[in-house]
Amino acid sequence: NDSLQDQFDNLEKHTQWGIDVLEKYIKFVKERTEIELSYAKQLRNLSKKYQPKKNSKEEEEYRYTSTRAFLATLNEMNDYAGQHEVISENMTSLITGELTRYVQELKQERKSHFHDGRKAQQHIETCWKQLEASKRRFERDCKEADRAQQYFEKMDADINVTKADVEKARQQAQLRHQMAEDSKAEYSSTLQKFNNEQHEHYYTHIPNIFQKIQEMEERRIVRIGESMKTFADVDRQVIPIIGKCLDEITKAAESVDHKNDSQMVIEAFKSGFEPPGDIEFEDFTQPMKRTVSESSLSNSRGDGKSEPKFGGKSKGKLWPFIKKNKLMSLLTSPHQPPPPPPASASPSAVPNGPQSPKQQKEPLSHRFNEFMTSKPKIHCFRSLKRGGAGPEDFSNLPPEQRRKKLQQKVDELNRDIQKELDQRDALTKMKDVYIKNPQMGDAASVDHRLSELAQNIEKLRLEVQKFEGWLAEVEGRLPARNEQPRRQSGMYEPQNPSAVNSCAQDRESPDGSYTEEQSQETEMKIPATDFDDEFDDEEPLPTIGTCKALYTFEGQNEGTISVAEGEMLYVIEEDKGDGWTRIRRNEDEEGYVPTSYVEVYLDKNAKGA
Repeated sequence: NDSLQDQFDNLEKHTQWGIDVLEKYIKFVKERTEIELSYAKQLRNLSKKYQPKKNSKEEEEYRYTSTRAFLATLNEMNDYAGQHEVISENMTSLITGELTRYVQELKQERKSHFHDGRKAQQHIETCWKQLEASKRRFERDCKEADRAQQYFEKMDADINVTKADVEKARQQAQLRHQMAEDSKAEYSSTLQKFNNEQHEHYYTHIPNIFQKIQEMEERRIVRIGESMKTFADVDRQVIPIIGKCLDEITKAAESVDHKNDSQMVIEAFKSGFEPPGDIEFEDFTQPMKRTVSESSLSNSRGDGKSEPKFGGKSKGKLWPFIKKNKLMSLLTSPHQPPPPPPASASPSAVPNGPQSPKQQKEPLSHRFNEFMTSKPKIHCFRSLKRGGAGPEDFSNLPPEQRRKKLQQKVDELNRDIQKELDQRDALTKMKDVYIKNPQMGDAASVDHRLSELAQNIEKLRLEVQKFEGWLAEVEGRLPARNEQPRRQSGMYEPQNPSAVNSCAQDRESPDGSYTEEQSQETEMKIPATDFDDEFDDEEPLPTIGTCKALYTFEGQNEGTISVAEGEMLYVIEEDKGDGWTRIRRNEDEEGYVPTSYVEVYLDKNAKGA
């Protein structure tokens, strides 16, 4: 019996260990689902972090095939993250949820089986106690019967004892003998009953209980095995979808087209300008007198007349925004080769005289680069006075870019018109319904909105006409369509001096501020900004050395200065390769002289800088 109790204890410990293993596996799967969710969340955040912001410059960059492929990768990573969420959800529902419920049922079943075992054990112990009590009672009664018999026999043999006492002893002996017989019968019955119970206990009840515990334990083992298989199946089910995500990423990568992207860049930044033509040969063997308009750009500011809007804008495309000193040097520098020194005293004949300037391979390249490498965003200073936003007609852009912007604007306005027309048609139908069925609504209530739509449509059509006019103007002016490349001998001179006047000056008012074109309904004066200070209040150029005039030079052209032989002056700008040096006599007098006419002594500090 004790050994049987030991077996119950062993089984109880083992089945509890089995439940602990199951709960440990549930915890493992639960932590796996948390990892999957965390991984999915991190992937989604990563995808979101690199998504282009709406209505930003980044969004425009995603028109290239390479960036579109990256965007497709981000979207697929989002779907990829979703599959890890599916893994977490399925493992939670099919494994942790099911096993948690099963563990509760298992605990109840285990408790019931061991309760039955303990009950059977207690029952057999009770039967055993009853048998022991019956046996002891039978033994006691037998001893009592033997003593009564012996007492009777003693009394019967004693002649001194009365007959009554002998009879009494005899009756007592018979009574005890009867009690012993009854106890014997009861003990026999109890023993038979116990033997039956014990047989039933060891051959029926306990084996049944052990069998149920065994079946319970085997179901637990099968269940944990099935859960492990489900664990793998859940993961395997998403592999095809994850494979599709990776296939889409590969497909997006293969769609990257370098030629297409390059062409898009070309289309985006194509200016529409024609390359400059050949520079005409200037024959200096013949005496040559230049007019004011041919020799200088700055002199054109003296013209009071302004050229039509067309000329100012088209020429303005070639003028980038540069610093005042550079711009003024370009505007005031003579655009003709400097005259040679007097024949009577050529530099080569004078001992220690100045050497004639060394010509670079491209004498004007430094000025050409200053213009052509800058983005032609600002067509004249007046547009800067008006503020940061570009003009409505996009005249601050190169021709091709302007054409694209105008076309986009026309398309946008046409879409707006279509929306308004759709609304008008819908309201018209509604009004017809109201007229036919007054109970559905008042037809007059729609009239106000219809009139608003009509006004909006008319305004939008006028806007379309305006932008289409500008578009036609640009398409008619594109050099690629109807203009031949042309190049003037004065590289930075306009066809007409008033072209610069209309752009840079543009009807300068008496107080010095700039005004809008005549097409504007009202003149608007713009307050000065920091940008104005940069042009108006900039300090003069610092001196970088001194020079001595070797010959007399009469500066008759605009931008030059007259010097006398032997005069000492300040140098404020070296020869840039065009044969001219910029000098200053005093605060009010400065200009250009031929480099071969002066001997320059540059400061060491200035030269190092």
